[in-house]
Formats: sequence, structure tokens, C-alpha cells
Amino acid sequence: MNAITRLRLGAGLALVGSLFAAGLEVASDRAMAAPAETEVKLDTVKFDVMIKRIASKRAQLTVVDAWATWCGPCKENFPHLVEMNKKYGGKEINFASICLDDPTKPKKVTEALDFLKGAKAEFTNYLLDESQDDAFEKLDISAIPAVFMFGPDGKEIRRFTLEDVNNQFTYDQVETAVKEFLDGKPMTTGVAPKRK
Repeated sequence: MNAITRLRLGAGLALVGSLFAAGLEVASDRAMAAPAETEVKLDTVKFDVMIKRIASKRAQLTVVDAWATWCGPCKENFPHLVEMNKKYGGKEINFASICLDDPTKPKKVTEALDFLKGAKAEFTNYLLDESQDDAFEKLDISAIPAVFMFGPDGKEIRRFTLEDVNNQFTYDQVETAVKEFLDGKPMTTGVAPKRK
């Protein structure tokens, strides 16, 4: 092989090498630019199992929204939870939802899952495997929507419910409580008492 052939071969290999490297860089940039999609799921659980799972995550605060597909105000307000998760999720705070649709009716379960997917509810979503009466009793509420805040031990520390007809909560109050938590302040806004 003469010197000119070796030069041409070397230049050709260098060109192939740089094109290959550029291709890897482009592929790498694409992989970094495309966010990984989170699968939206609906986990069927008993109430006690849900509380254990909340505690097992060890978040300093877990905000849980109780809702159902048959509840118009629940569906209307659900985007607030999704937005709060985008703003505050992962900052010592977990967000989750509890669906109170009938777990024995596949059509309702599918409808609930479709709603969650459409809402991009990319956090933990529970389907409470209890009768509706038992679910309301275990949550100690008589109406939804309702929002609960749990500490790292799975114990409820705040709730926002519709129990007091003269003091209906808003999702802005829930967000204010989240901000108060992040600022290290006591969460005092919009707390409704448990039923007696």
C-alpha cells in the first residue's frame, strides 16, 4: 500500500468515525429531549393497604384527592391536583387520588382509568376496593370531592371536605396549605373538621 492510498484510507476512516460520532450525539440528544412517558394506572386496594402504601413512601406530606366519575365537581376540580403535582411533586410531597367508583363494575373502572389518562394523572391513583358506604365511612366523609393530607407515618394531618355547608373548601386553599408546608409554616387554611 503506497503513502497516498494510506492517506486516503486514513481520511476515509476519520470521516466515517466523525459521522458515526455525530450520529451518536444526535441520537443521544433526541433521547434526552424526549421525556419518558409515565404510565397512568389505577391500583385497586383496600383502605388499610392504601394507608400503608402512603406511609411506606415516607414523603413528608402526601396530598390525596377523593373523587369519582359520577361526581361532576370532582372531575371539574381534578386538574388542580394534576397542576399541583407538576408544581410541587417531588419536593418532599407526593400526590395521589382515591377513586370511589364501584370496583365490581368493569365499565366504571375503565371510565375512571380513561379519565385519569385524559387528565394526565401521573401519580399514584387508587381505586378503593370497598363498598361506597364503607369507603365514605372509612374516609369519615359524606360527600366528595374531599382532599386529605397525610404525614410520613400515614396519619392524617389535614382534611378539606364539604361537611360544613357554610365553609366549602376550594383547591386554592389546598394549594395554600401545600405552600405553607413547603415554607415550614403550620397549615391552617381551609381545614374542615372530621364528622362527629
